[in-house]
Amino acid sequence: MFFDFIIKLYLFAVEKKKTFFLKKVQHVKPKRIIIVYRISDIGYLKDKPSYINNENCLKNAVLEFPLCECSWHVIADNISESTLQMVCKYIPQNNIKHVSVGHGAGTFRIAYDYALQYDDDDCVYFLENDYLHKPGSLKVLKEGLQCREGDYITLYDHLDKYGYNTGNPLVCGGEKTRVFLSESAHWKITNSTTMTFAAFVSTLKKDKNIFWKWTNTKHPFDFQIFTELRLRKRRRLLSVIPGYSTHGETKWLSPLMEWNNIVDVQNK
Repeated sequence: MFFDFIIKLYLFAVEKKKTFFLKKVQHVKPKRIIIVYRISDIGYLKDKPSYINNENCLKNAVLEFPLCECSWHVIADNISESTLQMVCKYIPQNNIKHVSVGHGAGTFRIAYDYALQYDDDDCVYFLENDYLHKPGSLKVLKEGLQCREGDYITLYDHLDKYGYNTGNPLVCGGEKTRVFLSESAHWKITNSTTMTFAAFVSTLKKDKNIFWKWTNTKHPFDFQIFTELRLRKRRRLLSVIPGYSTHGETKWLSPLMEWNNIVDVQNK
């Protein structure tokens, strides 16, 4: 298959330390941070800790990316009246778009198209409804965006990058990568992440065809998206280490952090 060939080509390039996949990027301070938050009452079946729920994750996101500093837009897919009332505790109703899609790929495309209306030097953070963030996440996100080595930014340190038989075909024990330092965090080039990530609008406008290619079914193929972005567009995805956020699935919680403590503190 074509994608299998692409994977083999990628592995060959990493092994031989080719540099033609890499380029230098000049980024300025983002003019605005746009949070595009996707929420639904249903989703894929995943084993999650009890503290990962719609309200805890949204409350945390608003604390770390406050409305006074970020522009918020919520895409609410088939949510109940009780969920809407919860969202309205944190987000003005005019900032909520109701849709009836029923799957993640479709709502992501809505989010992506919404993001493209902003200026090139605005940054969009696509955020799903089962993530938690550490204090200081907004500052660290801005630092990552200004790092000249990256095009896409994730605050999530995915456990599939560490160990053996993780399900990530590009990892055996650990990633071969490069590490950079911003004002308050380390960053590494990583091969993939979930559908929660940040980028400048100018980059999103250029890369829409690849995102559309891998979101044409109900399930978004995130690994394929970021692998092809690197191979075809020479894009680099940076991940902060240790992570400043975690996905809420028990198996893949971002390491070196007791994430339940975040919720305990915010709910006091």
